[in-house]
Amino acid sequence: MNEDAVKNYRKHFREKYIKQNYNGRRHLSLTVLVTLTLIAVSLYNLDNVMGLEWLTIPIAFLIANFVEFLVHKGPMHKKTRYIEEIFQRHAVQHHSFFTHEHMTYDEDRDFNAVLFPPEMLLFFFGGIATPLGILSYFLFGPNVAWLFVFTVTLYFLNYELLHFLYHVDEEAWTSKLPLMAGLRKHHTLHHDRDLMNRYNFNITYPIFDIIFGTSYKEDK
Repeated sequence: MNEDAVKNYRKHFREKYIKQNYNGRRHLSLTVLVTLTLIAVSLYNLDNVMGLEWLTIPIAFLIANFVEFLVHKGPMHKKTRYIEEIFQRHAVQHHSFFTHEHMTYDEDRDFNAVLFPPEMLLFFFGGIATPLGILSYFLFGPNVAWLFVFTVTLYFLNYELLHFLYHVDEEAWTSKLPLMAGLRKHHTLHHDRDLMNRYNFNITYPIFDIIFGTSYKEDK
């Protein structure tokens, strides 16, 4: 999409999908507040964690990274019955709002095109984290359950913040943070319409992109 097409789509998206009372900073703050609260609750409930129980953190991290890869490669880029809205939200809307040549948002209201909708917090915590946490509790005990909830919640927050920062102005101080240049480039290449359905599906750390050979670099 050329610059005029992107500008026209952004105007269309703001008029059709963003409510008048929407506040991008409030949306971002809510995401951070809810996740930090659950992280704090998880840590508070830990009690005399044993050595092997700490392995929950790296295991849960890898599970979250794999799920990120699968969901992004699957329903976010392929129409799937009953959850086609995820495809529309990501592959159609997000990839039209941001292309590899136009990655930066224009105004705070554009946060709506980057962050998961607030109701996704209910789905993530109520529909995924809580049931898996309960299952971990009965299988491995309370410490493993709370460490699992802690890790996946922190991962979700990490996902949201990293993805948000990829769409901040490249000259901002946050774009100069360690590792940010490489991670941002990885995601920017994914926004190339010729590449987006085949490469760079990890939005945070390209662990499973590397494992499955879907990590694309410009020298290819």
